[in-house]
Amino acid sequence: MACLGVFVAYLPVTTVAVSLPAIQAALDASTAQLSWVQDAFVLPMAAFILTAGVVGDVHGRKKVFQAGLLFSAAGAAVALAAPSIEVLWAGQALAGLGAAALLPTTLALISHAVPDHRERGKFIGLWATSLLMALAVGPLIAGLVLEHTDWRWIYLLVIPVSLVATVFAARLLTDSRAPHGRRLDWPGQITAAVAITALVYGVIEGGAGSFTDAQVLAALFIAAAGAVAFVLAERRSDSPMLDLALFRSPAFTATTLVAMITFLGLIGFFFLLSLYFGLVQQLDTLQAAWRLFVVTAASIVVGGPVSRLMHRIHARILITAGLLVVSGALLSMTTLDADTSFVSIAWRLALLGIGMGGILTPMTATAVASVPQHLAGMAAAGNNAFRQIGGALGPAVLGALLTSRALDTFPAHLADAGISGAGRRTIVETAREGGLGTVAQMNLGAQTGQALGAMGDAFLDGLRLCLIVAAALTLLAALVSAVLLRPRTSSAATVKVAAQPVPDAVKVAVQPVPDAVKAAVQPVPGTVKVAAQPVPGTVKAAVQPAPGSAPPPAR
Repeated sequence: MACLGVFVAYLPVTTVAVSLPAIQAALDASTAQLSWVQDAFVLPMAAFILTAGVVGDVHGRKKVFQAGLLFSAAGAAVALAAPSIEVLWAGQALAGLGAAALLPTTLALISHAVPDHRERGKFIGLWATSLLMALAVGPLIAGLVLEHTDWRWIYLLVIPVSLVATVFAARLLTDSRAPHGRRLDWPGQITAAVAITALVYGVIEGGAGSFTDAQVLAALFIAAAGAVAFVLAERRSDSPMLDLALFRSPAFTATTLVAMITFLGLIGFFFLLSLYFGLVQQLDTLQAAWRLFVVTAASIVVGGPVSRLMHRIHARILITAGLLVVSGALLSMTTLDADTSFVSIAWRLALLGIGMGGILTPMTATAVASVPQHLAGMAAAGNNAFRQIGGALGPAVLGALLTSRALDTFPAHLADAGISGAGRRTIVETAREGGLGTVAQMNLGAQTGQALGAMGDAFLDGLRLCLIVAAALTLLAALVSAVLLRPRTSSAATVKVAAQPVPDAVKVAVQPVPDAVKAAVQPVPGTVKVAAQPVPGTVKAAVQPAPGSAPPPAR
């Protein structure tokens, strides 16, 4: 059920991504409005994912899981009937709320059902494979739909799948709650939602207009103030939505930063790649879908072996290597042009997928296993929240960069194509007001071909800049992984995370399963790297818990 839940949560991501050109043409949307189609989904998912984790801890994860499925179905139904871009945003937002409920509860259900962190890694691998499957089949579904009918029908599949899954969940799932009392953290929820919403709004509007506009500056100021208020609220709360002590664990901090930075670059890249296929290469949706399928198919193929390698190779090596591969793949695509063949781009996309497949499972498993078991749900929600914040910022940041760069070079490309004078000024102003895509809808007579060629060249200028930025972000994430995920010589940081007077945490730490005991005190080559990585400091922490609490197995 957890795998089905994450499948439903992520299916809208790529079905919508490859349908953006069709949506833009049908609803006459600008580039900024098109960015909000993606962000209307990701934004509530990022803003409310932590709250959903707390609600599941308090009221039962099964109930929140079922609510997430129903929200997903409702969002798909609204989007299916959307007559305008604003209604589509509303449907995407409802689906995003559903995803916010599904992601932390699916991981928390796995953590509850499989307490052994080594065995749990296999199930998290299946969870990650289901996520990648959703990303893989989404473009193909959208392509088939758009070949035969209206774009709105891409949302149809989610409705019956969600409703059937809700019924089966009622019969098959056993409800679970956090083993200690928690309450909803309203100050934390409100300040987090304000900060995230204001930040994404400011970046999108700044990219569409200017970052010196009063409304953009106000939004960014509100985002900064909201972030400060969130930190203060969490420090004062006796039942925080996100316990800031989690960040004393280097492993949790590293995986969270890696998730946010990586998804900022990757989700932004996929947003731009779908536009490249539609605007520059003039491919239909199904042709674009097969190209995107290469990425996720490669990730799925690699995901299984990587989940098994986690028992032999430290997560630091797997994550860092995967990020370096992703960075190389992004840089290799800076030579793309309007005539790049499927074969030429396929190996680069496959390389990107291989890198992604090496990141997702160890990143998620490390985040969950780096904290005591009673905090696993919060850790999963926190990791997912920062991942989605990066995903929300990706299209906004890279879309703004692409638009700015493309509009700067567009007049020169028009001049090179032989278009000058009043005609060039009209085309440039149209592009500035409605986005580059609006040029394709202009009636330019004999100059249409030259204008579209110039538009494609300007788009490629922006795309190359974005690829370099995305690759640099991925290299930064690799550096964070290499530095913070090093085997620790002292468990002090981990002890601080666990040092909370919670009885259940003591039970988790002092009553390990037999395999965990063996892993902690009798290292076996190949398994100790993932299970415990004991050094003198961590052995003491594992068998001599601090007064009043006990640390989890060190990472």
